[in-house]
Amino acid sequence: MSRRVPALPARTARASRLRVLFAAAIAIAATAVSPAVAAEDGAPRTSVLLDTGWRFHAGDPPGVDGRLDYDVRPDVTQSADGKVADARPDAAVEVDTTRPVLKPWILPTANRFIADPAARHARPQHEPDTGEVPFLRADFDDRGWQQVTLPHDWAIAGPFIADGPYGGMGRLPSWGIGWYRRTLDVPASHQGRRVFLDVGGAMSYASVWLNGKLVGGWPYGYNSWRVDLTPYVQFGGRNQLAIRLDNPPESARWYPGGGLYRDVHLTITDPVHVTQWGTTVTTPQVSAEAATVHLAVAVDNTTDAPVRAQVETEFFELDAQGHPQGEAVARIPAVGFDIVAGGSTKATSRAQIASPRLWGPPPTQRPNLYLAVTTVRRGGRVVDRVETRFGIRDVQWDPDRGVIVNGEHIVLNGVNQHHDLGALGAAFNVRAAERQLEILRSMGVNAIRMAHNPPDTQLLELTDRMGFLVIDEVFDSWEKKKTPLDFHLVFPDWHEPDLRAMLRRDRNHPSVILWSVGNEVGEQYDGEAGAAIGRRLVRIVREEDPTRPATASMNWAKADMPFPAEFDVINLNYQGEGIRQEPEFEGTERIRTPPSYPAFRAAFPDKVIFGSETASSLSTRGTYLFPVTPLQSAPVRDHNGGGDSARQLVSAYELYAVDFGSSADKVFATLDRHPYVAGEFVWNGFDYLGEPTPYYSARSSYSGLIDLAGFPKDRFYLYQARWRPDLPMAHILPHWNWPGRDGEVTPVHVFTSGDEAELFLNGVSQGRKKKGPYQYRLRWDEVVYEPGELHVRVWRGGREWTEARVQTTGAPARLALEADRTAIGNDGRDLSFITLRVLDAQGRAIRNADSLVRFEIEGPATLVATDNGDPRDLTAFPSPERRAFSGMALAIVRAVPGQSGTVRVVARSEGLEPATVELRVGDDGEPR
Repeated sequence: MSRRVPALPARTARASRLRVLFAAAIAIAATAVSPAVAAEDGAPRTSVLLDTGWRFHAGDPPGVDGRLDYDVRPDVTQSADGKVADARPDAAVEVDTTRPVLKPWILPTANRFIADPAARHARPQHEPDTGEVPFLRADFDDRGWQQVTLPHDWAIAGPFIADGPYGGMGRLPSWGIGWYRRTLDVPASHQGRRVFLDVGGAMSYASVWLNGKLVGGWPYGYNSWRVDLTPYVQFGGRNQLAIRLDNPPESARWYPGGGLYRDVHLTITDPVHVTQWGTTVTTPQVSAEAATVHLAVAVDNTTDAPVRAQVETEFFELDAQGHPQGEAVARIPAVGFDIVAGGSTKATSRAQIASPRLWGPPPTQRPNLYLAVTTVRRGGRVVDRVETRFGIRDVQWDPDRGVIVNGEHIVLNGVNQHHDLGALGAAFNVRAAERQLEILRSMGVNAIRMAHNPPDTQLLELTDRMGFLVIDEVFDSWEKKKTPLDFHLVFPDWHEPDLRAMLRRDRNHPSVILWSVGNEVGEQYDGEAGAAIGRRLVRIVREEDPTRPATASMNWAKADMPFPAEFDVINLNYQGEGIRQEPEFEGTERIRTPPSYPAFRAAFPDKVIFGSETASSLSTRGTYLFPVTPLQSAPVRDHNGGGDSARQLVSAYELYAVDFGSSADKVFATLDRHPYVAGEFVWNGFDYLGEPTPYYSARSSYSGLIDLAGFPKDRFYLYQARWRPDLPMAHILPHWNWPGRDGEVTPVHVFTSGDEAELFLNGVSQGRKKKGPYQYRLRWDEVVYEPGELHVRVWRGGREWTEARVQTTGAPARLALEADRTAIGNDGRDLSFITLRVLDAQGRAIRNADSLVRFEIEGPATLVATDNGDPRDLTAFPSPERRAFSGMALAIVRAVPGQSGTVRVVARSEGLEPATVELRVGDDGEPR
C-alpha cells in the first residue's frame, strides 16, 4: 500500500539543529557542535556534516623527515618555503629503500574498488614507523592553529606570487603540507555500529589518523572516498581526528587548490548496511506510457556471522525544489537474500512507473527527477534506509545526427569547466556553482564537460536539477606525465580504484551521458601500447556501467591509429577545425593537423563525433586593440592587433585564438560544413585560475567566454546569437570612448541573432549588411571614429528584429551596485554576488573605467572576496579594495551563520558618488 511522504522542511539548519529528510529516508544530523560532534541515536543511518570545529596548520612538525610521505617522489628542487625553484621533470628517481613511507597502509583503502581479489592490498600487521608526531596526539595543544570551516582552500587567500614560473598553477601557493584536526564525540550507544569518514575531496595525498592510528587515505585530490574509523573509535569518549595533506608542486597545469576543499561527513550505520554508493538505478525501457526501472542494491554484512536481510524500495516524484510529493508512484516489494559473514550481496529487482515524467534538457524538455527510498531490514528491524535520486530518460547516440534525448535531437552547445570558482578558489560552494550555470544557461549552453577530473557531487546535483548534459571525466594523465608530479606517479596503483569510485558515485545522475577516461593523454602517441591502456579503462567502465558510452579526448591521435578505435564516441580537441593551418606556421616544426572531421567520419562511420574542446579563443574583457585582423581567425600576436604583450592584454574583437585553436567564427563554419558532428564543447566557459596563455605572468586564463568574476566577454554574445537564435539580441563592439582616435579607422562589429543590420554613427548610415554563408558576425571595418552614438537596427527574415546602441560616455561620476540576490540564507554558505559599475553623470556605464573602489559591509555579513575579471590583477581576493576593470568589479558577500537582519553593502571611490545595496539575511531561504 502506498504511503504519503511528509513535505520536507523549507531549509536545513546547520547550527545545532537536526535535519531530518523524512521519516522513511535517511536521517542526517547537520549539527555544528564545536569542537566535538554528537551523532544521532536511533536512526538506521546518520550522516553528520563536519564543517565546523576544525583547526588548520601549514607544514609538518619538526623532525618528521619524510616519514609521513605517501611514497618517494621524483627529484624536484624546492626553496625553503616550499616553492619550486628548479623542476627537473626527467630526473631519475633515487629510491631510499630504508626510508619509511605510508603507501602500504594507504593502498588498502582502495580495495573496495579493485575487482580482482588477488590484486587487493593487505595492510601490514605492524603500524608504520612514523616516530613521535605531536600533531597526532589528543593532548596536543592546537589552539594556536587557524580555525577554519570546511570546505577550505588553504591557498586562495594568497598572497599571489608575483615573480617566478608560477603562472601555470595560478600564482597561488597551493603546494605544501597541511594538517587538519578536530575531535569527534561518538556516544557509547553506538558501540557495535560502523563509523565511516566520507571525504568529498582532499587536495591531495591524504592520510587519515584517529587517536594516533593511521586509518587510511587517498592520493588523488579530485575523487571522493571513505575510510572506516570503526576499529579506532573510542565509543563514549572523545576521539582525536587528524588529516594530513601533502600537495606537490608541479602537480597540475592549472590551479588545483589545497586542503579539505569539499564536504566531509561522519556516517554511522548498522553492521548490515547499504555499501558506499551501493544503489544503482537504470531505466532500460522508456516510453510515454511506462518506464522500466532496474534497481541493484549492494548490502554489506560486517558481522562475524551470516545474516539474512530484506530490501524493499518505493519511488516518489520530486518537485522543482527536490522535495518528494504525493503517494509513491511505484514499489518493489521486499526481496530476501543471505549475506555471508564479512561479505556483500547485491539484490536486483525492477519496477514499472506509469506515465513517467521524463528528464531532459531545457528549453524543450524538463529535468524531472524521482527519488528511490530503499529500506533494509534484518529480522524485521529496519537497519538501513537510503535515498537515491535519479531521472528517467532515453539517450541514443546516432552517428548521423548526434545525441538523441527522449526522441529529440539535441545539438551539444557545450562548454568546458575547470573546478575552481574564481575568487572562492577550489572550495566548493553550491550557490557559486549555481550562479555559473545560470550565466551559462543564459548564453544557451546545454552541456558541460567536467575538465579534467571528477566534480563535486553537488555540482552534478545542480546539473541534474537544471537539466544540463554532462561529460564526466576522470583523468588528465595516465602513465605519461604532463607535469613532473602529476597523477602519472600513482596511475599504476590507483587508476582502477579511482575510475571505479567515480563511476559508482556518479552513475545515478541523469545529467551524466558520457564517461571520459582521459584528456589529451600522452599515450595517444604510443600506438598499440597506448590503445591497450585505453582498452583497459573502457572495460572498467563497461563493468561498472554498461548503459553509457566511454571516450577519451584526442588532440593528436589520428583516425588511422589504434588509439581512437578503443572508444565508443570520437572526441576531438581542436583537430576538427585543424591545428596551426595559418600560413605563418608553414615550414615550422610546430605540430600541424589538417581539418580532421572527414577523416574520422570515414574511419568510424558508426560512431558519434564531436569537438570535446573547440576554439580556445582568447580575450580580456572590454579591451580592444588595433589594427583588427581582416581574417576570420588569427593567432595572438602584437603585430596583428591580437595581443599587447607589454600590457598582457588580448583584443576583445574576438577574432584571436591560441596557436592551436580557432576563433568562434571558424569553429561555427566547420560545424556547419559537417552536419554529422554532434556539437561542441568550447574551451572554455569561465576563465579559471592558472594556465594564463599567452601571458604566464598573469594569474588566470584568457580563454573563457565569461571572465573570472562572472562578467560576460563580447564572445559570450557571439555564442548567444548562435545558441539562442529565437532571442532578439544585438551586441555592438567596441565601446565608443576613444579619446585621441578622432579620425582614425575603428572597426565596429555586431553579434546578433538577426541576419541583416544597418549601422548608424551619429545618425549617419555606415551601410546595411547581410550575413552571407558561413558568416556569424556583421563587420563595418572602415568606420572612422568620432564621439557620439553607435546605433544598429537589425532585421531577421526581412522583419525588424531588434536594435542596440553604444554611446560615448562622460567622465566617471558615480558608482552603482546590483546584487544577484537581495535575500540570502544565514547557513554560512549562501552568497550574494554584487556587481559594481562605474557610471557617468547621466547614469551610463563607462566600459573602460578603472576607478579604485573600496567595499564596506554593515550588518550581519562578511565580505568573502572581490574580483574584477582582470587576469593580470594580483590583488589578494579577500581585499576590500579592488580597481574596476573595463568599468566593473565584483564583491561576494556571505551572512554570518545564524544571524539575521539587514546588510548594507557600500562601495566608495575617491571623487565619485558612492553606491549602496541592501540585503536581507535570515533563516527563511533555501540553504546553499
